[in-house]
Amino acid sequence: MWIALIVIIVLIVLWAILAYNGLVTKRMKVKNSWSQIDVQLQRRFDLIPNLVNCVKGYMEYEKDVLEKVTELRTSWAKASSISEKVELDNQLSGALKTIMAVSENYPDLKANQSFSELQEELRNTENKISYSRQFYNDSVTIYNTALMVFPTSIIASLFHFTEEKMFVVTDEQTRANVKVDFGNN
Repeated sequence: MWIALIVIIVLIVLWAILAYNGLVTKRMKVKNSWSQIDVQLQRRFDLIPNLVNCVKGYMEYEKDVLEKVTELRTSWAKASSISEKVELDNQLSGALKTIMAVSENYPDLKANQSFSELQEELRNTENKISYSRQFYNDSVTIYNTALMVFPTSIIASLFHFTEEKMFVVTDEQTRANVKVDFGNN
């Protein structure tokens, strides 16, 4: 009888250790996946000064867009939380969509080799950011699910594991298609 009780206790302890380690592993995967987003967003922000300088001469009357992009880049450096960075990323995505859409109206700019290379670099970075966001959200979903399912939820609550937030676009302006109208009907 005592042997059976000891075996059951040992099994419960082993399960608790495995559940705890599984949650820690999933939490670290979430942190790593956010780090990948952060790296790609930083890469995009590093490309922006070159893009702005290249476009400046062509887009004189879209100066406010260029200033907003520069301001967002500065804010990015000061942002400390994931939610702040997500919001700045959403705003920057909208501004970059505007720059790319406006560039369609400048044949000289489109033909400029530097601009073409920067545009391609940004396109590649945007693809990497999209993939990183998806990977992050997948990691968060797996982690949050593990926190909620029984019996792992017991270990999660005992050791104060907290739910992570998904990367979502909350700004409706960022979700909308960019419309550029120069009054040409």
